[in-house]
Amino acid sequence: MTALATPPVTGRTAGSSPHLLRWLLRLHRPALLAWTVFALVLGGLLLWLGGPLTDAAVEGWKQYHACEAGGCVYDPSAVGRYKDWYTYTTIAVLAVPFLVAAWSGATLTSRELEHGTAQLAWTQSVSPARWLAAKLALPAVLVTVGSAVLVGLHHWAWSTGQGRLDSAKSWYDIGTYAANGPATAALTLAALVIGALIGLLKRNSLASLVGSLFATAFLWSAMAIATPYLWPTVTKLSSLKNTVPQGSGIVVDQGLVTSTGAHIANQQCGSTTDAGCQAVYAKLGAVGYYNDYHPQSHYWPLQLTATAIILAVTALLTLAAFRLLQRQTGPSAPARKAAAV
Repeated sequence: MTALATPPVTGRTAGSSPHLLRWLLRLHRPALLAWTVFALVLGGLLLWLGGPLTDAAVEGWKQYHACEAGGCVYDPSAVGRYKDWYTYTTIAVLAVPFLVAAWSGATLTSRELEHGTAQLAWTQSVSPARWLAAKLALPAVLVTVGSAVLVGLHHWAWSTGQGRLDSAKSWYDIGTYAANGPATAALTLAALVIGALIGLLKRNSLASLVGSLFATAFLWSAMAIATPYLWPTVTKLSSLKNTVPQGSGIVVDQGLVTSTGAHIANQQCGSTTDAGCQAVYAKLGAVGYYNDYHPQSHYWPLQLTATAIILAVTALLTLAAFRLLQRQTGPSAPARKAAAV
C-alpha cells in the first residue's frame, strides 16, 4: 500500500480545536445546510402526518363505516392522502442512511485525499489521527441526533393511527418496522463510518460513493435477514379448521403439526372444511398448525439487539479506519510531533 505524504508541520496554532472546528464547518457548510433543511422538512411532514392527516383519515373511515348500511356517499380522499404521505415519509426515513453513506463516501475523506487538502491539514499541527477523529466526530453527532429524531417522529406518527385507522400499517410491516426503530439511527451512524473508511481505501469520490452505498445496502440487508433470529420465537398451535396458522407478527417458520409432534413446514392446504385438504392432512397425519413467530411484545428486544449489533460493527469499522490511516501515513507521527515542539 502506498503511504500518503505527510509534509512537515509549519505551525502549532492552526491545529487548535476552535480553528479545526471552524475549518470543518466551512468545508462542509453546504452538506450541513442540506441536512438541516432535509431534517426540518421531513420532521414537519411527520408532524403533519401524525396530526391533521391522521385525524382527517380517521374521520374518513368513520364516514365510510357509517355509509356501509345506508348507501350514502363519502369522500375517500383523506384516507388516500394519509396512505400516500405515510409511504413517502417512510421511504424518506429509510433513505437517510443511504444519503449519509453517499455524502460520506463522496466527500468526508476521499475528496480531501484526492485533492491533497488532507496533507495540507497535516502541515497545520493536525495529526492524521486527529484529522480523522475531527472529520468523524461532528458529523456523527449531527447525523445520530437528526436520524434519531426523525425515527422517533415516524414512530409517533405511526402510533397515532393504531386502533383508529383500518388501513394503518402493522408494526411488523418491513418498512414500518425499520423506520420506527433505533436500528435505523444506528445504521445511519454506521453509514457515516463506512463512507469514511471506503474513502480512505479508494481516495476517489465517485468510487467511494458507489462503494459506500453498496456496503450500507449490504449491512441493511444482512440485519434485515438476521433480525428474526435475534430473539427466541413464540410457538402458537392452532386448529386445522382455520385456513392458515394463527398468530400475527414476524413469522420465522410455520406449517403442520403431526400426531407424533413433528413439524412439517410449508405444507398448508386450507381448512379441513374442504374435503381435498382434509384428505391431504389425513395422509400426512397432521392434527394442527404451528407458527413460530415474534409477537408485538418482541419489538423492542429485536430492535435493541439489532441496534447493539450495528453499533458494535460501527466501532469495529471505526477502528479499522484509524488503523488503515496509520498504515497509509507511515511512521511519520514522531517527526511531526518533534516539529511541533
